Amino acid sequence: MTEATVASRAKAIEPFRVMQILARAQELQARGRDVIHLEVGEPDFPTPEPIVKAGQQALAAGRTRYTPALGLPPLRQAIADYYTQRYGLRVDAGCIAVTPGASGALLLALAALLDAGDELLLADPGYPCNRHFARLLEVAAVGVPVEAASRYQLSAALVERHWGPRTRGVLVANPGNPTGTVIPAAELRAIREVVRARGGWLIVDEIYHELIYDRDEPSAVGLGEDVLVVNSFSKYWCMSGWRLGWLVAPSWLMPAVERLAQNVFLAAPTPAQYAALAAFDAGTRSILNGYKEELKARRDFLLPALRALGFEIATVPDGAFYVWAGLGDLAADGEELARRLLEEAGVALTPGRDFGRNDTGRYVRFAYTTDRARLDEACARIAAWSERARAAP
Repeated sequence: MTEATVASRAKAIEPFRVMQILARAQELQARGRDVIHLEVGEPDFPTPEPIVKAGQQALAAGRTRYTPALGLPPLRQAIADYYTQRYGLRVDAGCIAVTPGASGALLLALAALLDAGDELLLADPGYPCNRHFARLLEVAAVGVPVEAASRYQLSAALVERHWGPRTRGVLVANPGNPTGTVIPAAELRAIREVVRARGGWLIVDEIYHELIYDRDEPSAVGLGEDVLVVNSFSKYWCMSGWRLGWLVAPSWLMPAVERLAQNVFLAAPTPAQYAALAAFDAGTRSILNGYKEELKARRDFLLPALRALGFEIATVPDGAFYVWAGLGDLAADGEELARRLLEEAGVALTPGRDFGRNDTGRYVRFAYTTDRARLDEACARIAAWSERARAAP
């Protein structure tokens, strides 16, 4: 057997370049090199202690068997209550599916709504795994070029312009990855109206929604029954390795979602679900909001520092923990810059080509997921590297 026998869908799914950067960075560290990690979207904060203790108590009590496919009923209710307390929305716990990460939630949403050959509109640049999930299900992911003028997000006008005869859905991330920008509430409602008028579906990824820094934004959960919302405990709640997320979907779709969950992954990790019961407690939220303030401070430090180095940053990120930076005259290609900065300066970041084809080779993504002292050191290393590079014959 050879690679020629691999299924075409597997061949079509591109490698995630950031994971290759991470692997090389870890290899260099194993050899004694100091590497500053600005590549992976995983903050350096620990999971809050109340969540850890709840997970430990679940393990000690032997709570390691399967839960119902849609998740622990108390956790589904806790998530429903969260929407009431946080956003003033009434959500039936029966409309919530607990999943293995946001990835599990997105897979259920796409599998429940779209057939092979249907089209899904996404922003380009955007998170690469989303288009790869679509390809896995034989759905055509259509990358819509977005620019700084729309804050690198889809707009109602763009959706209307790119909607085709096979288009069945639109997927947006709010805030987005790699840009950290937010779709204003009025624009999101307008997108939903365009999608609704065409009998399609709007899926909104809100995994960074709790990490919007300078204002509050309403959740898309309140937009209507043709809108599905994906969320995760990974980012704001700092539970990335616990692999836990959720999906909010209309009640009539839940039997299909449940059948898919039963067959695709049986249930989300049981100890993680019990741990997440402590995620919404006031003490936990106090810890998490302290983390959020630190991320905002990191953003506010890094933006001017990168601009002073010559990076071109067209939009200030509203949330998440990323900066989408144009190369300016620092380099001609983001992959080459990322490779050289890792090898020659010990700074790991993500090449823009991971995120699509819309001129992404001229960008890199910085993840401000390490402390400010390390961010300062990273900028100093980039400045020194740039001086050496310019002085080289």
